Amino acid sequence: MSLPRNHVLKTLSPEDFALLLPSMHHVQLDLKAQLEVPYQPIEHVYFPEAGIASVVATMTGGRQSEVGIIGYDGMTGVAVILGQDSSPNETYIQVAGNGWCLPVENLRSEVAKSQSLRESLLRYAHAFLVQSSRTALVNGHSKIEERLARWLLMVHDRTEGNKIQLTHEFLATMLGARRPGVTTALQMLEYRGLVHARRGEITIIDRAGMIKLTHGAYGDEEQRHFGPASARLIVRYQT
Repeated sequence: MSLPRNHVLKTLSPEDFALLLPSMHHVQLDLKAQLEVPYQPIEHVYFPEAGIASVVATMTGGRQSEVGIIGYDGMTGVAVILGQDSSPNETYIQVAGNGWCLPVENLRSEVAKSQSLRESLLRYAHAFLVQSSRTALVNGHSKIEERLARWLLMVHDRTEGNKIQLTHEFLATMLGARRPGVTTALQMLEYRGLVHARRGEITIIDRAGMIKLTHGAYGDEEQRHFGPASARLIVRYQT
């Protein structure tokens, strides 16, 4: 196995990485693949190399909102790292890719052997919880166009090639908003010259302007694990 691209795996000590390696296998992460089912035992954790997984919370009545985003910066299974068997949230693939899969029983066995491995995974769990708390803050206080800009920037941080398939309904789930509001937000970003939108495609024209538009909703915490992003983002969607 060559040096992993996944940030969590890449930052492990050689000794800790060697503990996990025999139990890991490479997998394709297909669009909408369900990685965690609410309240069901988590059997595997995933370390994406490419693609994006969404952690989605559901209210009584079926309303949903994304509470976390995982790309090559992270891993699924935060509940497992924190000593739990399941999560109330659903985790599924929103941008197809690939990565490494590790059975939970093997992860627990190796964590029991290595304090440094446990500490490394807990550091990521903390970072993920910080991201989730930031998302809750932004969803409660930012305008929908600011939330959309932040979400697009976070996708941009975690993708190469920067093309994904999604619907307005899917975007509405990610933002915890209604579909007409998402359409209006896209139109607002285009009016300001930050994106170009057409059927099936959004192109970010001014990334710096997008960051400015968020009024601090996208900042140090969102960029902490990433280097400079490329200048353009193309996101495909279906109306």
